[in-house]
Amino acid sequence: MTSALPVRKEEIYPWLVSMLHEMFELDAAKITLDAHLYNDLDIDSIDAVDLAVRLKQLTGKRLQPEVFKKVRTVGDVVDALAELLEP
Repeated sequence: MTSALPVRKEEIYPWLVSMLHEMFELDAAKITLDAHLYNDLDIDSIDAVDLAVRLKQLTGKRLQPEVFKKVRTVGDVVDALAELLEP
């Protein structure tokens, strides 16, 4: 199971790597900030929805559709989560 929800932006990336590895059985070494979710990690649209649902379950907050549509890379997910988790 993924560890506790990160508090600071620099904690989000390793937390997200762990979650993506767990959810989609991805090689953690391939999950870089620049890795494209669809092209590099083979995360399809259904997987992306599963990821969004999981993030909502873990954070209690929903990624807005306009933000979700702009997410392309792991770094984009980190940035979106950092914004979502801001107090």
